[in-house]
Amino acid sequence: MLADAQVTAFLATTQGPRAAAFYGDTLQLRQLSDDDFALVFDLHGVELRLQKVKQFTPQPFTALGWQVRALRTTIAALAARGVTFERFPGLVQDAQGIWAAPSGAQIAWFRDPDGNLLSLAEYPLASD
Repeated sequence: MLADAQVTAFLATTQGPRAAAFYGDTLQLRQLSDDDFALVFDLHGVELRLQKVKQFTPQPFTALGWQVRALRTTIAALAARGVTFERFPGLVQDAQGIWAAPSGAQIAWFRDPDGNLLSLAEYPLASD
């Protein structure tokens, strides 16, 4: 029923101006709108709505993630823009904060100004 429907992603923010700067300037997403209810960004054809709320407690799990082709390059570029990558007890992470998953994927995490946990992942190329 919904297989052909367009998806919208949702996160929450209590700090509209900081979220706008982070997603727009730091992550370089194109902002589509800003009203009393939400900031809206384009995620490569998917709408991201940052709902403006008075109170918010971020969840401990990843809320939104990107698949990238060059993880180390992307991490370096974001770190140069002030993004700090997370370290998690019990996960073996390298100097850039990258964890090698059993699947072969490499993953790193960071937070937005409201504490939403975001991720970057590079997946191994499929072999023929």
